[in-house]
Amino acid sequence: MKQPSTNRAALGWILYDDSCGFCRRWVPFWQGALQRRGLSIAPLQADWVRTKLQLNESELLHDLRLLLADGSQICGADVYRYATRRIWWAWPVYLFSVTPVLRSIFDWGYRTFAANRFRVSSACGLAGRH
Repeated sequence: MKQPSTNRAALGWILYDDSCGFCRRWVPFWQGALQRRGLSIAPLQADWVRTKLQLNESELLHDLRLLLADGSQICGADVYRYATRRIWWAWPVYLFSVTPVLRSIFDWGYRTFAANRFRVSSACGLAGRH
């Protein structure tokens, strides 16, 4: 898969683990809402992503990533903050994620889910790509 043109992603690309059934199901579900805000999606396993990021396999698949058009990256819970800040109806999630005490809970929730995403996918019957 070639890197999408920058015309499709004025801001960047949200990069998700395509081997995670939950991620594979839900990130593309939000593609339309994200594209209207200048964000495209792509699996971390795409050849152009691997070439661009130059990370080993465990680093590459460790977190959800946002690759901005300028080449900088945002990882983990901060990707959700970036996206929800740009979607008017997601502002309550954004506010929850940046309030001092709640930020820690949000980050813990993200990290816990990320560490257990394959168990969640299995429990929900959502197959990833292997």
